Amino acid sequence: MTAATHVLCGLLRRNHHRSISGIGSVQLIRQHYSTPNSRYYNPSPDLAGVRASTLASRPCSPFACRPTGVQSPSLFSSLAGEEEAEVLDMERCTVRCAANYTPLTPLSFIERAAAVYGSRPAVVYAARRPTTWREVRERCVRLAAALATRFGVARGDVVAVLSPNVPAMYELHFAVPMAGAVLCTLNTRHDAAMVSTLLKHSDAKVLLVESSLLNVARDALEHLADTRSATTTIPVLVIISDDTDSINPHICENEYEALIKSAPSHFDIRWPVNELDPITLNYTSGTTSRPKGVIYNHRGVYLNTMATVLAYDINLMPTYLWTVPMFHGNGWSMTWAVAMQGGTNICLRPFTARIIFDNIARHGVTHMGGAPTVLNMIVNMPAADRRPPSAKTVVRVMTGGAPPPPRVLAGMEELGFMVYHIYGLTETHGPATVCTWMPEWDALPVEERARLKARQGFHHVAMQDADVKDPTTMESVPHDGKTMGEVMFRGNTVMSGYYKDVDATKESMAGGWLRTGDLAVRHPDGYIQVKDRAKDIIISGGENISSIEVESIIFGHPTVLEAAVVARPDDHWGETPCAFVKLKDGATTTETEIIDFCREKLPHYMVPKTVVFEDLPKASTGKTQKFVLREKAQAMGSFTKAENSKL
Repeated sequence: MTAATHVLCGLLRRNHHRSISGIGSVQLIRQHYSTPNSRYYNPSPDLAGVRASTLASRPCSPFACRPTGVQSPSLFSSLAGEEEAEVLDMERCTVRCAANYTPLTPLSFIERAAAVYGSRPAVVYAARRPTTWREVRERCVRLAAALATRFGVARGDVVAVLSPNVPAMYELHFAVPMAGAVLCTLNTRHDAAMVSTLLKHSDAKVLLVESSLLNVARDALEHLADTRSATTTIPVLVIISDDTDSINPHICENEYEALIKSAPSHFDIRWPVNELDPITLNYTSGTTSRPKGVIYNHRGVYLNTMATVLAYDINLMPTYLWTVPMFHGNGWSMTWAVAMQGGTNICLRPFTARIIFDNIARHGVTHMGGAPTVLNMIVNMPAADRRPPSAKTVVRVMTGGAPPPPRVLAGMEELGFMVYHIYGLTETHGPATVCTWMPEWDALPVEERARLKARQGFHHVAMQDADVKDPTTMESVPHDGKTMGEVMFRGNTVMSGYYKDVDATKESMAGGWLRTGDLAVRHPDGYIQVKDRAKDIIISGGENISSIEVESIIFGHPTVLEAAVVARPDDHWGETPCAFVKLKDGATTTETEIIDFCREKLPHYMVPKTVVFEDLPKASTGKTQKFVLREKAQAMGSFTKAENSKL
């Protein structure tokens, strides 16, 4: 031990009680790790990420309520001067200070991108001049300054946005956290009533709205004002528009570009003090129940972004095509991942398969994402209209949100796309597992490769563990590919909790695991394969029928574009499968033909007894809204044909 170390350890021992033992013990003291953070402190964040400023000059914001009864920690000053540090282990002389610790945050990605890739294109949109990373970073800082100085946005305040994938939507993923606030991205398919409900629940202080959605936002604000209580916050409205001259000042005096131009030229970024500080508030898609507010924290976002980059093979300076809504789990963490790798964002409004192919050819797209419905749209585009990826550039496609049919995966491979199958939930910061591909599988027939890729695989490197368990006993299911259990997660990329819903948070994490409600099996090689949502499983004559398995067979029929299977009530069998099918343009078939096709490939008890031909209702994320179809099947009443007894 050096003389300096002896002096330091002696100083520590004289100034502290010997109350700490072992490397794992941590004594919390005031966090003074970086200059912008030194005025803020809360040593004990709760499960929902509730912590922020203790400044007496402002009221407590929704995310900034400090627990009471916290004891003031002890401090020590380093030999270098005034800096304070945290003693980790007195005996071993380990400390945590500005030199060896800063809270993890994705804000560091854009800071580095501006420094390393400053002159490279960051955001490309329509006919606009591309903006560089240096310019995007400057715009984000100025917007953060505008939020803080003009609207009084403080640490922990919620800033909501209702917008498609335009450049402002991307910038807000950095600008709002730079102001110390929490970004709440709203589903663009919500009606005014739902937007009003979420604004009230989130306590949003500012609402930024893309001009095409202004009528929905205005109606939502009027509804919020009409139903307000004494504690209701009416957010300030800011309009995002491609044409600033078209904004009527009588409708809204705040315009996005004008805010940036008039913002203060200097603003100190409000870096997180605690890496568990909330960064975003994401409401669930509503495909399973009433939306819940899922809280992400800086640490979870940082780690999930890095894991996604690794799992998705995102190289340096990629070109990413925005076909995943940024409001859906913050674009599956890709908002931050592109910045991390110094890439280029190709922003899109609503798109078609033709627009996808055109952008791939025009911009040299290397990565994109989408639910299986997007992949299905690409695969079924008329051959004459396709512009397959160049042989020199492999387009890597991340898909998730619903189990992809093997036929669709095979079709994407034939077109030259490389598909990465990920699985996760809003509650896991988006991607949580990846179907890791083994090189020996390349030699298998295309159908077998597609079957293997349709599995959900293993947890990614930032998630501690993923398992399939009996939800009652919490025992892991055998790796036999048959025994079903519930998919569960634990690790640093699980949400902080449901906003203002303690009971739902406790229920979702009971037993130390996040319970997903998804039923799955584990194959002998350990790979997880989701079979169904717990509420989507069909129980017929005591047999469990996976709707996903039946759907994958129907997808194989040459006339079928989309399919969804739900339970129809049956007085004899309890339930029977009911298929809702959308055919390809110009294709024709009959209920009998679909049923006969399934009978050739499935046990008879799994074969749909009812087939309905119609368009399938979709959520904005591309998921089929099965709750709508379940209601339709329920309204049909019992399946009472005599041939029921022949199942």
